[in-house]
Amino acid sequence: MDTDTLTTCLWFDGQAEEAARFYCGLLPRSEITEVLHAPTDYPAGRTGDVLDVSFTLMGRPFLALNGGAYTQFTEAVSLMIPCRTQEEVDRYWQALSARPEAEACGWVKDRWGLSWQIVPLVLPRLLSDPDRAKAGRVMRAMMEMKKIDIAALEAAAA
Repeated sequence: MDTDTLTTCLWFDGQAEEAARFYCGLLPRSEITEVLHAPTDYPAGRTGDVLDVSFTLMGRPFLALNGGAYTQFTEAVSLMIPCRTQEEVDRYWQALSARPEAEACGWVKDRWGLSWQIVPLVLPRLLSDPDRAKAGRVMRAMMEMKKIDIAALEAAAA
């Protein structure tokens, strides 16, 4: 672990390695850097189980911890994926969205309950347009969407 880098720790209930491998397979510039197994004297009979997984997502460090069922992810923390094209938005949406009832305005929850924002790069540009009426139309259009539709945002801006 790098002592000069802030690392996000994600808490899982036994699926840390599975989740890290899935995320690394999905996102560019991502890799598993270390898998740490529980030592031989680890309590609760979990000797040899995966304790945590160090990995990078799009060049950023993360740690997936098998901490148990004591806590769950909430929307208070989410990971944002910037997308250049609708094809990217569609690909990430399909791969990550596992709870349709949680979808709104580009947000999805994956099968482990982690929230993701799948955001086309055009969205912040349109929302910060000096023409506030245009920005308002874009905001209203986005608020009606689950998965962000770039063409519909651009149409709202026009």
